[in-house]
Amino acid sequence: MIYQEERLVTILNYLKENRSMSTSDICDLYHVSRDTARRDIVRLVEQGAAIRTHGGIALLNLHHDILAYRDRLQTYSDEKMRIGQQATTLLQEKGCYFFNASTTISCLAKQLDKNVTVFTQSLDVAELLSRNEHHSTVHLFGGRLNTSNRFFFSLTSMKELENIHFDSAFLGVAAITEDGLYYQDQEDAWITQLVAKQSACTVILADHKKIRAEGRFKSLNWGQFDVLITDQPLPDQMNKIALENGTQVVIAK
Repeated sequence: MIYQEERLVTILNYLKENRSMSTSDICDLYHVSRDTARRDIVRLVEQGAAIRTHGGIALLNLHHDILAYRDRLQTYSDEKMRIGQQATTLLQEKGCYFFNASTTISCLAKQLDKNVTVFTQSLDVAELLSRNEHHSTVHLFGGRLNTSNRFFFSLTSMKELENIHFDSAFLGVAAITEDGLYYQDQEDAWITQLVAKQSACTVILADHKKIRAEGRFKSLNWGQFDVLITDQPLPDQMNKIALENGTQVVIAK
């Protein structure tokens, strides 16, 4: 089975050679239904990678935008997939969890192997879980769509979160420093702060590139999250901080 992310990459490659593509072309080439083909077209158009035409889709002239979008579709690295796989070991059948908007969290969603309930504000996570063969229950919070990072946000959703208790929250992050966790979007930082308060356990998923990276909005201090799953050992000073604050560091193999 080809996941939508992989199919979109090949559609972009086809457009690069042929300039346009019909809905029927997508159905025939990838053996998918017309509804699936239309969803592929809608996603590419929403992301600004192509334009809608009568009966199909066409390539934009902005070549660098196409390349940038294709790169984003290929962000499921081996490291992130290993981290996502490791995180699945912390899930329990019939558990109730929060997944935020992150490519690493998407890697968890792609490999989810249990029947659970997931709340999320992430369009991509909800889409992945909608195809989960274990029949997980998915709740997608609404609001204004952040088109860059593909998550919804509203004050109404924030109030709804205050009334939900999660067994665990699984959260991606923009940066981890000696000072704590950071995000590029203020809404992401707010959501993380609230969800951490509402969860029995807060699990951070981050590959080594996020260590000492830069983020704009601070969310949580060390000691406010319980587990960090990453792919490489932390620097000595950061590892010391984790130990002092009781944060369990798990290296995904």
